[in-house]
Amino acid sequence: MIYKRYIKRIFDFILSLIGFIVISPIFIILLIWLTIVNKGAGALFFQERPGKDERIFKVIKFKTMTDERDASGNLLPDAQRLTKVGRFVRSTSLDEIPQLLNVIKGDMSLIGPRPLLVQYLPLYNDAQRRRHEVRPGITGWAQVNGRNAISWTQKFEYDVWYVDNISLSLDVKILVRTIMKVFKREGISSDTSSTMEAFRGNDI
Repeated sequence: MIYKRYIKRIFDFILSLIGFIVISPIFIILLIWLTIVNKGAGALFFQERPGKDERIFKVIKFKTMTDERDASGNLLPDAQRLTKVGRFVRSTSLDEIPQLLNVIKGDMSLIGPRPLLVQYLPLYNDAQRRRHEVRPGITGWAQVNGRNAISWTQKFEYDVWYVDNISLSLDVKILVRTIMKVFKREGISSDTSSTMEAFRGNDI
């Protein structure tokens, strides 16, 4: 498909570059604000994630948690490290802004399956692994259908469905629904976690 192979990447680059320039003042404000409230943990979060064809890259996000640890040196639970500012940034999806740089570089797309942790790679079955046939996205079909509030099984089903049905009209639909979700602040947390429970394989 021409759109999937060529046009999508062109749109990604142009829209991400324009978007980053437009919202650069917000980027700078958040960079300063989070540097202050994160208690020395910094404002940006870099983590290795698998991209297209499982190629590893470093995703960039705003850091919404501190690096506070218990007496044994272990990181405290997410809910305890998530600051009030971080909760606001996460709920409004402002933490995703730096990923526009990943899109400009070509590591990611605006629309696609969310890039998950590298440690999950050995846990996928053949169907779930198909999510890596395309570039991961800042938002995707799973995100506009529940985000962190849906099960891992549902998330993977949505991801693979997207891979099989990529089109310009679908990407526009996802983008519009993403904007609506951001304003409504839906699906930020799962039922039992401030973010999303870890994926433990296909036995759950």
